[in-house]
Amino acid sequence: MSPAEIGEILAVLMFAATLLGVVIGYSVAFTLAGMGLIFAGLGVWAGVYDPAMMSALGSQYLGTMLNETLVAVPLFVFMGVTLERSKIAESLLTTMGELFGTLRGGLGYSVVIVGALLAASTGIVGATVVTMGLLSLPAMTRAGYDPKLSTGTIAACGTLGQIIPPSTVLIFVGDMLQGANQQAQMAMGNLSPDPVSVGQLFAGAMLPGILLVGLYMLWIFFKSVVDPKSCPPLEMTADQRRGLGGRVLSALLPPLILIVAVLGSILAGIATPTESASVGAVGALLLSAYKRRLTMDILQQIMRSTMTISSMVFVILLGATVFSLTFRGLGGESLVYSVLADIPGGANGAILVVMLLVFVLGFFLDTFQIIFIVVPIAAPVLIQLGVDPIWLGVMIGMNLQTSFLTPPFGFALFYLRGAAEASIKTSDIYRGAIPFVALQAVGMVLLWFFPSIATKLPDVIYRAEASPAAISSPANTSQNSAPPANAGSGDDFTDLFGPRNERRVPPSDDFRDLFPER
Repeated sequence: MSPAEIGEILAVLMFAATLLGVVIGYSVAFTLAGMGLIFAGLGVWAGVYDPAMMSALGSQYLGTMLNETLVAVPLFVFMGVTLERSKIAESLLTTMGELFGTLRGGLGYSVVIVGALLAASTGIVGATVVTMGLLSLPAMTRAGYDPKLSTGTIAACGTLGQIIPPSTVLIFVGDMLQGANQQAQMAMGNLSPDPVSVGQLFAGAMLPGILLVGLYMLWIFFKSVVDPKSCPPLEMTADQRRGLGGRVLSALLPPLILIVAVLGSILAGIATPTESASVGAVGALLLSAYKRRLTMDILQQIMRSTMTISSMVFVILLGATVFSLTFRGLGGESLVYSVLADIPGGANGAILVVMLLVFVLGFFLDTFQIIFIVVPIAAPVLIQLGVDPIWLGVMIGMNLQTSFLTPPFGFALFYLRGAAEASIKTSDIYRGAIPFVALQAVGMVLLWFFPSIATKLPDVIYRAEASPAAISSPANTSQNSAPPANAGSGDDFTDLFGPRNERRVPPSDDFRDLFPER
């Protein structure tokens, strides 16, 4: 057995052992780092791993700390926690429920709309699901809603923060795709690849997020027509509706201003995601102070929650760095490329396998665990096969959203179970989530066949030309990455020199530009 084969076997065993360790309950960060170190030692002992690979660990950690894009993560977390403490969700749910409640399915529509607004402002799944479970679920139960419909709607809408910007998941996916795109383009000989930014991914995720909101509302409309008893209208008196317009404006305007300030500045190219996150954090503090919800005790709670969440995510990232270095050093990356490239259907088959893997892992792992394990391994290979990185990032984000709704470790279902009344059966919560998982699958299918849903907006906003190796649709991807049939067997280097009027550098240099003219 050759050293390369031994290394690939160790890489596969390391991946399987890591998944097993996470599933049985070990800490994700330390499982990733621990398995990476253990199998690196085994690789050195077997003579298939160069220990000098680990010397890059310090520089990668330093690069993570100096990465300005990742500074947006704690800032967006701070903004979300601050808005959650300011009780903005309570006023939104109350007023939206009053506005749409008299319609059949009206309370469901209000939950979807509020879920989308909270996703664009807070992005914290747990807090959103718990808040809507405490406020909307009792009202929907009193109105006679089917428990499966009400719980499924609340759980699904609480997860919209994973795909609707500003999403911390998309920040990490975008940062990883940027490195994966550079790595893939360098492997294909493109020394000046088009950059992939978090702002582009945010723009790409906007329309798919709106698409999911529309699908959720269509499902509620369908239920209101086919089964009117499952979502009856709410009866309201004239006194209850008096002054509703003012209450709606008062509840809706502040978060809308914040959303426009944060997302608008990113999409308009006025500010980077990090700069917009800082604006959002300050704006959330001002909004909380305006609502008289900001005290020193609450501020300490906000900072403590921000530190806890941010530390958890970045510790996982640091552990994943050790795992990635070992996996690459053992030859796992070349193994993944050869496996995905040989799958029937070319890039389409490879994408389908990766998406199915992400979906299955969502039954057992958390969102951040999946992206830190799968994206660094699979993304460079898929990009080399011709997949558009923005489209890929949006597909991964939409796929990851299902991990919150799929048992046995669907965290949105756990959050809702803790917030729901004892009269709500756990079986109703799980059964209620199934149609919304199917709706997310429908959204992914639409995104597959109509990739411009994810790629059109970034192209319009950023005016970026497509990379020579990138495509806008998986259906147009060739089945292999081989050169064109008419390519010669050798290289005459004629492509290095353009026409005379296209050259940027003269063939000789007299160094006159080094000295300023007198």
